[in-house]
Amino acid sequence: MKAIVVIPTYDERENVARMAEAVLASDVEVLFVDDNSPDGTGAVLDSLAAHLPRVHVLHRERKEGLGRAYVAGFAKALELGADLVVQMDCDFSHDPKDVPRLVAECEAGADLVIGSRYVRGGSTPGWPFKRRFISRAGGMFIRTVTGMPLRDPTGGFKCWRKSALEKIDFATVASAGYSFQLEMNHRAWKAGLAVREIPIAFTDRVAGYSKITAGIAKESLKIAWRLHR
Repeated sequence: MKAIVVIPTYDERENVARMAEAVLASDVEVLFVDDNSPDGTGAVLDSLAAHLPRVHVLHRERKEGLGRAYVAGFAKALELGADLVVQMDCDFSHDPKDVPRLVAECEAGADLVIGSRYVRGGSTPGWPFKRRFISRAGGMFIRTVTGMPLRDPTGGFKCWRKSALEKIDFATVASAGYSFQLEMNHRAWKAGLAVREIPIAFTDRVAGYSKITAGIAKESLKIAWRLHR
């Protein structure tokens, strides 16, 4: 099955070359979705794509949020013939070495595989207690409000079957920001898809700057309430 890894980028110039090398170590292709990064990330990606046939680049005119970038990336990946679509961050908080594990679970029959911080074997190394507590409490709130039985309902390191993306009509997902992850996971669960969580270690980024803001957690909680069963 042809697997394409979709990676949104915005000011990730320091990471993209190493990320491409790491992802391509697996038998996959990679599609970077760049939102016109002011630091020149797009030019670096074009240079990589010119020399590496398994690297693809989708340029977008402006930054519209992580969700919009993923929607565009999923559509392009399917256009490129993907049977499986992996989504991950470009900051190495998601370990590229875990990509084959996610792909293998989908090939074994899962519709959606989520790399989970909170199933047995998952971890968040280096996180302070406060951050870990807030993250776990947020997950508990989401599970309680929505009824969705996922241990990591906002997890964003995932592998989708093409048929699963088509069934949940991903292009119509309303969330533009990080709550996109929650809404997509919820749609998959409500659609009765085979969803599996496998353990991952989620670490802090190694280069560049974080795009996480205080409003992101609030956004996810609001979306969870909107998805109230």
